[in-house]
Amino acid sequence: MLGLSRARWPILAGVALAVVAAAAFALTRNAGADDDGLTAVVARGDFQVEVKVAGDLQAVSSVEIGPPAEAQRVGMYQMKIASIVPEGTVVDSGAVVAELDRGQLLTQQNTYSLNLQKAQAVFDQARLDTTLNMSKSREELRNLESALEERTIAQEQARYEAPSLRRQAELEKQKAERALEQAKKDYVTRENQAQAKMREVSADVQRNKLYVDMISQVSSQMSIRAPAAGMVVYIKEYNGRKRGVGAFTYPYPGGGVATLPDLTKMQTTCYVNEVDVRRVVAGQSVTITFDSDPTKRLTGRVTSVANVGEERPNSDAKVFEVKIEIAESDTTLRPGMTTANAIETAHVKDVLSVPLEAVTSEANIPFVFVRSARGVIKQEVATGEMNDTHIVITAGLDEGDVVLLVPPLDQSALELRRLTTSPRSVTRDSATPTTVPVTKGDTGGAGRGGRK
Repeated sequence: MLGLSRARWPILAGVALAVVAAAAFALTRNAGADDDGLTAVVARGDFQVEVKVAGDLQAVSSVEIGPPAEAQRVGMYQMKIASIVPEGTVVDSGAVVAELDRGQLLTQQNTYSLNLQKAQAVFDQARLDTTLNMSKSREELRNLESALEERTIAQEQARYEAPSLRRQAELEKQKAERALEQAKKDYVTRENQAQAKMREVSADVQRNKLYVDMISQVSSQMSIRAPAAGMVVYIKEYNGRKRGVGAFTYPYPGGGVATLPDLTKMQTTCYVNEVDVRRVVAGQSVTITFDSDPTKRLTGRVTSVANVGEERPNSDAKVFEVKIEIAESDTTLRPGMTTANAIETAHVKDVLSVPLEAVTSEANIPFVFVRSARGVIKQEVATGEMNDTHIVITAGLDEGDVVLLVPPLDQSALELRRLTTSPRSVTRDSATPTTVPVTKGDTGGAGRGGRK
C-alpha cells in the first residue's frame, strides 16, 4: 500500500502543477479584463473639440495718454516717468495721472535760450552794420551826383576854350556819369545783400524763438492729465513689464505711460501655439472663465488671429496672438485679469466616443480592447475628432460597449478583428461645416456590422 502511494506521487504532483498554472492564467486574464476601475463605456452624444489657452483681459478700446508729440521736435525722444498714480486708480477728467522728469527738458531749454540770445545778438549787429553801410552808400551817391554837376558846369564853361580843353571837359563829365551810374547799381546790390542777410539772421532768431516757445509748451504738458474720466491702466513693455516710476516713455503711439480703457466692452488677448492655431479662426465661440472668480462663466467669440507668429519672453515656442471679444457686459471685469479660454474649434453631433487611453495603435491601425461575455476582443476601430480627453469612434464599436483603458497582459495572444465596411465621414454642426478626417470604419451606427 505504501509502495503504491509512492508510485503515484509523480502523477499527483504533475496534476497539481497543471491546476496551479491554469488558475494563475485565469487570474491574470481576469485581472486585466474585469477591473471596473480600468474600463469605460462607449457613449453617444455631441462631441466638442476645444483649444484651451490662458489670456489677459483688456478693453476693446482705450485712450492712451503720454508725453506731448511736440517733444520730438525739440530733440526729446524718450522721457523718464518721475511719478504716476497707482494702477487701477479711477481719475476724473483733467486729473494729473503722471509727472515726467523735466531734467532733459531744462537742458534743452537752456540750450535753445542761449541759441536765441546769440541769434538775437547777430540780428542786432547785422541791423547796425546794414544801417551804417547803406548810409555810407547813400552819401557816396550824393557825392557822385555833386561831382557830375561840377563836370557839367565845367563843360559849359569850356565852350569858349580851345578844342582840346572842351574835349577834356567832355571826357570828365562822361567819367562822372559812368561813376554815378555804377554807384547806383552797387547801391541796389548792397541793399539786396543787406536784406538777404537780415532775412537770414531774422529766420535764425525766429527758429530759436519757436524752439523756446515749444519747449515752454512741452514743459506745461510734462504733467500728464487724463483727457476723460476712467481707470488708469499701465502700458506694458515688449517684455511684458509694465511702465512705472523710472521707466521711459516715448512721444509716439504705443509709447505712452497709461491707458484709460472703456470698461463696457472687454476682450481677452491670448497666445496660441503654432500646433493649435491652424484650427482657430475668427468667429468661433469661446467659453471664458476667470482665475479671480472660477464660478463666473462668460461667452465670447474670436475676432482676430495673427498671421505672423512671435516669440514670447521666456519661451522658445512660436505663438500667434488671438483676440477674443466678450459678449456680455460685466461691471466686475478689470483689465489685467487672467482668463481661461476654451475655444470651440469643432462640434460633432450624435457620435460615439471613448477616452483617449482606450485606443491603441500598431502599424498605423487603431484598435481597442472590448470586454464581452466571451472575454476580451481586440477590435479595429475608425477614429475621428479628438480633444484633450476623448476621441470619436466612427466605426467598430456600439453604444454601451465596454472598453479597457489598460491593455490586458495577454494582448499579444489576441487576434485583431478588422473592419469590413468602408468608413464615412462625420460632419460638424453648421457653425463649422468642415469634414472630420477618418481613415477606416463606418459611422457611429455601423457597430457590430463593421466587425468580422
